[in-house]
This record gives sequence, C-alpha cells and structure tokens, in this order.
Amino acid sequence: MSRTVSLLWVAVLLLVQIPFAPAQKLGAPGLATGSGAKVIRADRVIDGTGKSAIEKGAVLVRNNVIEAVGKASEVGVPEGAEVIDLGDATLMPGFIDAHTHIIGRVLGDPGGESARFRDFDSFGAILGVRNARMTLESGFTTIRNVGAGGFDDIALKKAINEGWIPGPRMLTAAHSLGITGGHCDENGFKPGAADGDYKTGIADGVDAVRAAVRYQVKYGADVIKTCATGGVLSEGDAVGVPQYTFEELRAMVEEAGKLERKVAAHAHGTEGIKIATRAGVASIEHGSFLDDEGAKMMAERGTFLVPTLMAGEAVENLTKSGILTGFRGEKALAAAAGMRNAIKIAIRNNVKIALGTDAGVIPHGTNAREFILLVEWGGMDPMKAINAGTLNAAILLGIDRSFGSLEKGKVADIVAVAGNPLSDIRQMEKVRFVMKNGAVIK
Repeated sequence: MSRTVSLLWVAVLLLVQIPFAPAQKLGAPGLATGSGAKVIRADRVIDGTGKSAIEKGAVLVRNNVIEAVGKASEVGVPEGAEVIDLGDATLMPGFIDAHTHIIGRVLGDPGGESARFRDFDSFGAILGVRNARMTLESGFTTIRNVGAGGFDDIALKKAINEGWIPGPRMLTAAHSLGITGGHCDENGFKPGAADGDYKTGIADGVDAVRAAVRYQVKYGADVIKTCATGGVLSEGDAVGVPQYTFEELRAMVEEAGKLERKVAAHAHGTEGIKIATRAGVASIEHGSFLDDEGAKMMAERGTFLVPTLMAGEAVENLTKSGILTGFRGEKALAAAAGMRNAIKIAIRNNVKIALGTDAGVIPHGTNAREFILLVEWGGMDPMKAINAGTLNAAILLGIDRSFGSLEKGKVADIVAVAGNPLSDIRQMEKVRFVMKNGAVIK
C-alpha cells in the first residue's frame, strides 16, 4: 500500500471517531408567537369596541389567542399561568395605523431631497427595518403601508412575517397608482430621469390602470393606493385638483375588487373626494377640503376617512421653519388649515373614521399623537378616537375578524398605556406594554 493511501485511511479513521457539532439550523427563525397562559391585569381595560372601560380588568391569553376579557376577579388565574400586573394602566387592543410610508427617509431629513439619486436602491428598505421596530414599540401592532418603490414594503413584510426582524403586522400597497405628472409621479426632473410606467404605478387610461392594479397584486399588494388629486409635497400640481377621471377610478376599483382588494384614495380636493367616493373607493386619505356634500356622500356609501392630521401639522411646521418653501409651502399651509375644518365636518356628518398618520411625513414611532389630534382638532370623544385606531381601522383593513378589539378568540395584540386616556388622551403616547401575536415585545 502506498504512503498516500495509508495517510488517507488514517484520516478517515480519525474523522469517524471525532464527534461533530450538530449543523447550524438554517432558514427563517419564524414569527414570534406567545406560549402558555398569561393573565394581564390593569386598573382598566378598553376593549376597542366603544363599550365602557372595565375597571380592575384583565385579559387571559393562551399562546397567541385571547381566551377571556373582563374584571380580574372574574377572569381569575388558571393553574400555571403567568400574571403580568401593570397597575395604574389601561389595556387596549394593539393600535392600527391605516396610512404609513414605512420605507425610506422621513420628511425633513437633509438627505431626502437628493435621495432618489444618491441613495442605493436598498437603502430605503434598510431604514424601513428601523422604522418598523420603532412603530411596533410605540404600540402599533398593525399598519397599512400605502406606497413604496421597488416592492420594498412587501420585502419588509416578508422579513417581519418570517421572524427575521421585529415589526408590526403589515398590509402593503407596493407602488401607488397615479397619472403622468401627478402626485404619485416624480416631477421636477429632466426627461428620462424619473419616468415610470404601469409597473411603477404610472398609468393613464382605463387599460393601463387595470394593468397597473394587476401588476401590483401579482407581486403581493394587499391594497391598491391611488392619487385621485394633487398633493402637498409633489412639484407642479395644485393640491386640490382632480387627477384621475371617474372612469379610470371606477376601473381601478372594479379591477381591485375582482382580485379581492380595496382601493385607498389620496384625495385633498373637494371635487376629487366626490369623484373617488362615487367610484367606490374604500377610503379617502387626507380629505383636507372635504365639504358637507362630500361628507354626506361618504357617510351614505360607508366610505372611510383616514384624516392624517399629524401630516397636516408636520407640513405646517416644516413650512413655518423654512424647510418647505415656495409652492409646496403654500400648499402645506392650505392643507393644514383645511384638515382642521374637514375633520369636524366628517364627525358632524357621521363619516366613519380610521386612524392614519402618514408616518414618513411624521417621525416613525410618534404615531400615537394622531389620537390626540382627533380629540383636539376634531373634538372627537376620546373613546371614539381610540376606536378609530383599533376596531374601526381593522374594519377598513378587512381584518376585524381577528384583530382590532379585545374579544375571545381574537389574536392577542395588546397594548397598555400609563394612566387613563379617557380622562387625558395624551396618555396614548405613554406606552408601557406591547404584545403582538401573544409574544411580549415591550
């Protein structure tokens, strides 16, 4: 036997005798899910349905499902259950933000104006990881993301759902749909620098609109977002002018409906709100120049308003500080003033309200201020404001069978804030406890 063959046999014999460490487990870690029984107690429980608060209440969670809600004395403590006593706090369903832009930089970031040409394509999605964590830790266990480039919001949703990163439950829109040169387009650049087509959401005419809907859904969109009117931050378009025609919006709603999706319509202007409502959209986003006629139409058809009052406040402040200037600054001041009036008109006419912040225009993780503005700007009752960010928002998103309220059989998304938000709505910003899917996050 040659020396080489002998050495090979020695090596084989040594390898057989050496114990190997088990191979590292590959694949996604999996979505965090609660295990065992937990009784969460607090001085009061608001279940999100609009019912009166339960004093000295408790929620029993088993694994990731709510098993009982009521007075602590009635819920009891099952054998082996962990007790989490939060004292002077209020338990509520996980908050829901129906209008976010979780991907990318926040408005006012010094690098934002040149981001399209200076940031790498993946940069916005990486920032989204940070934005998602801050959003979840602020008590928002579910968000609807209404527009992102490159399907980055869908990628972020996948990373959260597979357990790679912490973040809220996400419903995503992929690219927002808009007309050439409209609010959902990119204006102010030389030809060829920022052109799009139906794949990136720029669609003119009924056929292109239908193709754009199909394309977003093909790659995972849960909702279709469109720009029915001009906007504040876009170049070259007046904030209130209608952009899509009724026929185009109607085709969009029909096509989305065939694919079991709803349409959320960005609409500031009075006429654009009415066109979108008649076309059958599920929600009007912003609604800055809503009038009584439009509000009555929305109420009759069950169309939600997602008022994004924080965005109005933010662009107003950015204009006053000199960050937004010129035409955009003028539009910002007009929209902010309009929003203060529109929310009162909507409430007076019994329009359904779902909380949305336009996070991305406002800093992520500060979303709970929207509850405060619903009360302070709109005069909304604190309980109804809480309902807007819990069960009402869940109904708009189509997830109310599992989320949005603390009821037996629903998924255990639970938040606690310090004190009593019914007597001081500002307590909504003081989040002490967050549970998502039965797992304690904070």
